[in-house]
Amino acid sequence: MPSLKQQVIHCPYCGEAIEVLLDPQESGQQYIEDCQVCCRPIVFNITEDLDGDLSVFVHDENDAY
Repeated sequence: MPSLKQQVIHCPYCGEAIEVLLDPQESGQQYIEDCQVCCRPIVFNITEDLDGDLSVFVHDENDAY
């Protein structure tokens, strides 16, 4: 079973640094999780590169990308 990866993100609303756990099985998916500080919804996009390294891109729910 793949292990979870810890990463620090910054909330797109309040700017606070937040530690999150990334699950390799969620690669290629998008989900919403509330900020632990300001409780606003953050959209997470999980990607995996060719070496198997996970990355997370976050934005607020009103941002178009």
